[in-house]
Amino acid sequence: MSRLTQLRQWRPSRLGLKLFVAILSVNVAIAASVFLAVSYSIDRGFLEYLNQAQERRATLLADGLITRWETQGDWAWLRASPERWPYIVRFELGQEHRDRPSTLGEAQDFALRDSEGDYVVPPVDAPRGSMGWRWLTLYSELTPSGQREAIGTLGFRPPQEMMERMESRFLERQQRNLVLIVISLGLASLLLAGGLSWWLGRRTRALAGATLRLTEGDYHTRLPERGKDELSRLARDFNVLAATLEASREARARWVSDTAHELRTPLAVLRGEIEAMQDGIRPLNQENLGSLAQEVAQLERLVADLRLLSQSDAGALDIQLAPMNLSESLASRLSDADRWLKESGLTLTTTLADNVMIRGDAQRLRQLWSNLLDNSCAYTQPPGQLNVSLTCERSEAVITWQDSAPGVPEEELSRLTERLYRVEGSRSRASGGSGLGLSIASALVTAHGGTLTPSASTLGGLTWTLRFPLLTAS
Repeated sequence: MSRLTQLRQWRPSRLGLKLFVAILSVNVAIAASVFLAVSYSIDRGFLEYLNQAQERRATLLADGLITRWETQGDWAWLRASPERWPYIVRFELGQEHRDRPSTLGEAQDFALRDSEGDYVVPPVDAPRGSMGWRWLTLYSELTPSGQREAIGTLGFRPPQEMMERMESRFLERQQRNLVLIVISLGLASLLLAGGLSWWLGRRTRALAGATLRLTEGDYHTRLPERGKDELSRLARDFNVLAATLEASREARARWVSDTAHELRTPLAVLRGEIEAMQDGIRPLNQENLGSLAQEVAQLERLVADLRLLSQSDAGALDIQLAPMNLSESLASRLSDADRWLKESGLTLTTTLADNVMIRGDAQRLRQLWSNLLDNSCAYTQPPGQLNVSLTCERSEAVITWQDSAPGVPEEELSRLTERLYRVEGSRSRASGGSGLGLSIASALVTAHGGTLTPSASTLGGLTWTLRFPLLTAS
C-alpha cells in the first residue's frame, strides 16, 4: 500500500465532519434552549407557584388565628407576648416539629393588624413597612354582637420580595446545577458526535474506496454486510452490483469468444473451398458453388441472430403488438411443421384451448415457434414425442412445450437461454443451429411481456413453460 493511499485512508471524512458539526450544534442549541426555558420557568412559573403556596399558608394561618382570637376574645395576649408569634406560625403551618422553619413559612413573612388597623405583629422590614404586602381579612362568628365581624387582617409577604432571599438559597443552586447539566450535555454531545461521525465516516470511506476500485475494473471488490440498517442494505446492494458487473464482464468475454468461434468455422470452410478451387483441386461447378452458398447462408443466419439479440438488449427490437389469436398462431405453425417433425422421428400431440387472445406480433411468434421446434428436432432422439398444450390460468395464457429424452441436468437448466451455450459442452455445429435459438426465443417471449421457464419433462426430456398476459377487454 502506497504512502498516498494510506494518507487518503486516514484523511477525515467530509460527511463525518459535517455530521459531527451538525450533531454538536443541534445538541448545544437544545442545551441552551433547555437552560433558557428552565430559567424562564423559574422566574415566571415558579413565582406563580410561590404565590399560590403563600396564599395557602396564609389561609391556614388565618384559620388558626381566628380560632385563637375566639378563645381569648382579643389580641392582647399576643401583644403581651410577641415572642410567641414564630411558634404560632410554625404550629399553624404544621412545622412545629422541624428544626428549622420552611423557606415559605417563616414568621417574618407574616404580619397581623387588629380591627382598628393597628399592628399586633408588625412587619420585620420596618423601613419599608408593609408596602407591597398582601392582606387577608379575618372574620369571626363569635363576636359580642353575635354577628360576623372583621377582627383583624393578616398580611403576608408577596413572592416577589421573597425571591430576593430565595435566590441565595434555591435559585442560585438550581442555576448552578443547570450549568453543570448543560456542560455535561455538551461533553456528551461532543463524544456522541465524534463517535457517530467516526463510525459513519469509516463506513462511507469503505464504500467510496470500494466504488473507486469498482470503477477501475476490480469487480471482485466486496463490502462487509454487518447489521440491518440502511448502510448495510447499501453494502448488500453494492455487492449485488459488483457481482452483476463481474458476471456481465465474464459473459461479455465468453460472448465475444463464442461469437468469434462460430464465425471462424464457416469462414474457414469458405476459405478452404475457395482455395481448393483456386488451386484446381476442386472444379468450379454448380455443386461446389452451392456448398459455398450454404456456408454464406449459415453466416447470414448467424449475423441476423446476433443483430436480433443486440436489438433486444438495446430495447430496439422491431415488434408490433396487436390483438391476435394465440391458438390459431400456434396451431398453424405446428400444422406446417408436421412433415419436419416426421422426418425428425417425432410424434406430435397437441391440446390447444380455443380463441386464446393476447397482444402479440404474428411474425415474431411464428419465429418463436420455429426456434422451439428447431430445438426439439435437433436434440430429441428419434423416435421421440413432442407434446404441446395451451391453457388459460387466471390472467395468463400458458403454453407447455415438452419433448422426450434426452433430458437436461438440473444444474444446466438456468443456462439454456445463455447465448451460444450448449449442454453437451462442444462447439460442434453438427447438432444444428448457432446456439442462439433459445436466447432468441427468450428475448421474443420477454418482448411480449411473458416468461420462458425450463424444467424437466415427464417424457424424459425438457419442458418449456411459456406464459403470456391475456388480452383484457377495455
